[in-house]
Amino acid sequence: MTDTNTNGHDRGEDTAQPPRPDPIELARNFARFLEQGGKVASALAQRSKDMSGPYSVTSEAGEAAKVLGEVARQWVNEPAKLAGAQGKLLQGYAELWGRSVRRFLGEEVEPVAKPERGDARFKDADWDESQFFDFWKQAYLLTAKWADEMVEDTESLDENTRRKAAFYVNQISSALSPSNFVLTNPEVMRETLASNGENLVKGMEQLATDLRESKGGLPFRQSDPDAFEVGRNLAVTPGKVVFQNDIIQLIQYSPASEKAYEIPLLIVPPWINKFYILDLVPEKSFIGWALAQGFTVFIISWVNPDGKLAGKTFQDYMFEGILEAVGAVKKATGQDKLNALGYCVGGTLLAATLAYMAAKDDERIASATFLAAQVDFTRAGDLLVFIDETQLKALEEMMAEHGYLEGSRMSAVFNMLRPRDLIWPYIVNNYLLGKQPLPFDLMFWNSDSTRISAANHSFYLREFYQQNKLAKGEMELGGERLKIEKVGLPVYQLATREDHIAPAQSVFTGAKMFSGPVRFVLAGSGHIAGIVNPPAKNKYQHWTGKKLTSGKGSAPELQDWLETAKEHAGSWWPDWCAWLSKHSGNKIAACKPGDGALKPIEDAPGSYVKTRHS
Repeated sequence: MTDTNTNGHDRGEDTAQPPRPDPIELARNFARFLEQGGKVASALAQRSKDMSGPYSVTSEAGEAAKVLGEVARQWVNEPAKLAGAQGKLLQGYAELWGRSVRRFLGEEVEPVAKPERGDARFKDADWDESQFFDFWKQAYLLTAKWADEMVEDTESLDENTRRKAAFYVNQISSALSPSNFVLTNPEVMRETLASNGENLVKGMEQLATDLRESKGGLPFRQSDPDAFEVGRNLAVTPGKVVFQNDIIQLIQYSPASEKAYEIPLLIVPPWINKFYILDLVPEKSFIGWALAQGFTVFIISWVNPDGKLAGKTFQDYMFEGILEAVGAVKKATGQDKLNALGYCVGGTLLAATLAYMAAKDDERIASATFLAAQVDFTRAGDLLVFIDETQLKALEEMMAEHGYLEGSRMSAVFNMLRPRDLIWPYIVNNYLLGKQPLPFDLMFWNSDSTRISAANHSFYLREFYQQNKLAKGEMELGGERLKIEKVGLPVYQLATREDHIAPAQSVFTGAKMFSGPVRFVLAGSGHIAGIVNPPAKNKYQHWTGKKLTSGKGSAPELQDWLETAKEHAGSWWPDWCAWLSKHSGNKIAACKPGDGALKPIEDAPGSYVKTRHS
């Protein structure tokens, strides 16, 4: 016969049992835990100023109370419907209790609620095998689903309020998961008993340290901060900075072969993050891979601005960013044309620049690639939660004080879009399990935030997210009215299926606005992992379908396009390479940094990307 231990795994009679906790040591560690808790409370009190203002825990809690209060008011006004919803939840609890009793008596029963596929919170075996933890898991899943349905079924809410309510319900339900608490997380319980609570002491010490060293917002670490260094083991693809101004450094990379395509590639990354997301460790480097395919690659490295650049506008980022870079690439290579690639907001800026160039009959860009980049913001997703007039005014007032938005504020926003994956696992690991975060290049980059100039950010949020002027044909830059439909060059448009920042449907809607041939591709995973997906990893998948041209003959919705699309295993990178090679001319002797009219200023990755403000 066998019995089941606290881990939920069968053990033979001769198998050693886990050590029993030492009551004296447990009490001693509990006292240390309380002592460290006092230090944390003191640190939180000192950070009260940093925890206020837009995109902070305080402000979002107040907004959540207001929005969810409106949902509650709507339900109270319909007592019969409210009673029915409450009865449904109680019925679910009763069914869970009944099945739990039957399971206790030895009967095999199906769970009332199951986690979504890929929900890493409940991967420990005890969530299924231990009846105690399984009960808490199912009760939570039932409640979370019920809360989502309450928002969905509130008929009289306007779309903006419904979006906000769903967002805040997700924040609350993610926070209340039993995986986030000591007594209801089997892994944490095992560690606490095995270490006599030492894990909780270490976690509280780590929290006190993180609060002391962080600059505001959520203090937790997502990666070992000492494991990586830009220029040492990240962003190490060889190259030179060949041009710079107040806003950009332009990097030209060393070719990886004797011959390369004659038409060079200019990459425009987002200015709200650092460019090396496309040049992480060598085996994940999109830039390194593109060089290996025979492309001549340039990339813009945006400045990490201080107050002196507060007045730099979106228009300045177009003129001094993309357009000066285009001219510099021409000088460096001697080529009259180039291909351009824009990622995220870098793609949005590229689209606006192409519309400006079309108005000026400027044909220096031969083709454009857009990675998870929006043009039409009608369906811009959860970020719209932060774009109402009250929040924008508060944000502008805060930015006016220093002339920029601190990077930690935007990082907090992006983490809040996926709290289940980007917040709570790290809180559990760091502060409940008392472990140090693992070295993870992607999360190191995610924490290496950059500031955003006040004028540029205000324009971007108002003109794009709030007013959607580019899609409406109402935006003006450089004295020109921008019309996306005048952009007739070949376009490669990539969306990612689980994107919370640039939703796939939103990207798809914008892709149909260009008048030239558009190759639309949908990649698996999300905004980052779906892009940084080297072929050698053989992860995720991508879908290809018919070209989109000005909406004529195109599917009106992404789901319609998917019905006839073909699924392919693995990365989208080879598909993009095959497409871009057709727009890159013949192969000629590769152009090295310094061969042309521009001479090297410093080695890649340059100094702008290394700037970190205290």
